[in-house]
Amino acid sequence: MASSAEGTKLWGGRFVGDTDPIMEKFNASITYDRRLWAADVRGSQAYAKALQTAGLVTGDEMKRLLGGLDTVYEEWSSGHFQIKAGDEDVHTANERRLKELIGEVAGKLHTGRSRNDQVVTDMRLWLRDAINTLKGNSLQLISTMVDRAAAEIDILFPGYTHMQRAQPIRWSHWILSHAVALRRDVEKLDETLRRVNVLPLGSGAIAGNPLAIDRELLRKELDFDTISINSMDATGQRDFVVEFLFWASMCLTHLSKMAEDLILYSTKEFSFIQLSDAYSTGSSLMPQKKNADSLELIRSKAGRVFGRCAGFLMILKGLPSTYNKDLQEDKEAMFDTYDTVDAVLQVATGVVSTLQVNRIAMEAALSPDMLATDLAYYLVRKGMPFREAHSCSGKVVFLAESKNIPLNQITLEHLQTVSPLFDADVSSVWDYGSSVEQYSAPGGTARSSINAQIENMRAWLKTHKQ
Repeated sequence: MASSAEGTKLWGGRFVGDTDPIMEKFNASITYDRRLWAADVRGSQAYAKALQTAGLVTGDEMKRLLGGLDTVYEEWSSGHFQIKAGDEDVHTANERRLKELIGEVAGKLHTGRSRNDQVVTDMRLWLRDAINTLKGNSLQLISTMVDRAAAEIDILFPGYTHMQRAQPIRWSHWILSHAVALRRDVEKLDETLRRVNVLPLGSGAIAGNPLAIDRELLRKELDFDTISINSMDATGQRDFVVEFLFWASMCLTHLSKMAEDLILYSTKEFSFIQLSDAYSTGSSLMPQKKNADSLELIRSKAGRVFGRCAGFLMILKGLPSTYNKDLQEDKEAMFDTYDTVDAVLQVATGVVSTLQVNRIAMEAALSPDMLATDLAYYLVRKGMPFREAHSCSGKVVFLAESKNIPLNQITLEHLQTVSPLFDADVSSVWDYGSSVEQYSAPGGTARSSINAQIENMRAWLKTHKQ
């Protein structure tokens, strides 16, 4: 005969004797899956209604189930719910407490339902809410970046490729480059949500539900978009978790790149920006230090999330069909990734909204050699093929380097030794404001183009916030 401890388990009837205490702890997930409590109660209440519709519980029994579950919800929400020994997971804990509250009728709640379809339903409900929170945080960050780009559109500074000074650009162009990447992340998150919002409840353990449970009723009660097609797939796949982990990895890749730029720009060597004290720390040894710890942590959290994604994929890649206990690893990966991205998005918003721009240092970093491409364009406008113009501009750069003078101090006489197309109007090339203004095609760094990008982003934000 099973011990009383085993008898309280959802699976305990077939077993005799006690579980090894070490195994008991090893098997339990209550320490982290307790976060699913609200989703678990909500899913159970919907299932109680479906049981009544199918004639498996009476109207009075359904009311008792719903009332007891309301009490369970209130206890969790007020912090008074007590987890007891033997509560191996949140489902066991909730059902055990429900039985304490309403008696044996609580045992009817699991009719035709498996923990396999129960847990994946809970996870989808929880992740659906989590995604909406992350979307809101992402939109707030993008909005902050767009507002900053609009306010600081007149500031010019060097654009870099290969970490070498490339061409003059607007500071706003840099900001928007990162905002656009985050915009793609929000769009991917919307697509992920569509695949998360599929109802698995009613799939049972593997074969489906034999008791005429109305899955369409469950779908409506729980506000899912669609119903899972195949019960084996519904209970055994975690594609939606992987997709969320990959989304988070991509999002933090973008934020890590932005953080890296800002870390560099905040150094004394660049001095382009200064972080707010609220997002910086000092050194325990060197009093003069102001460290960009907020940005360094954003950069490091990307690695943490990548690890979660890769680790969970390694768990999945060798599993046989349907549910295996290996899938218990899904929740910690999902929760930790959510917590990490949630914090990163909020900190990034704080950093971007409070950092100070050193316009003088930014514009002082512009140098005439960054206008070498403009020199080639000057010749193109005179009718020279670009490849030849590029070669001529390179020769002028070499000439300036050999004379150890800035590019804009090469005399017209020397320029004409490279090409007779150079004329007195070449002096117009050496103007950074004119340089950025020539890039007026959509997506460029001219004021008109930046304004168009800002308008486009604000229209997009308005649509997505709605």
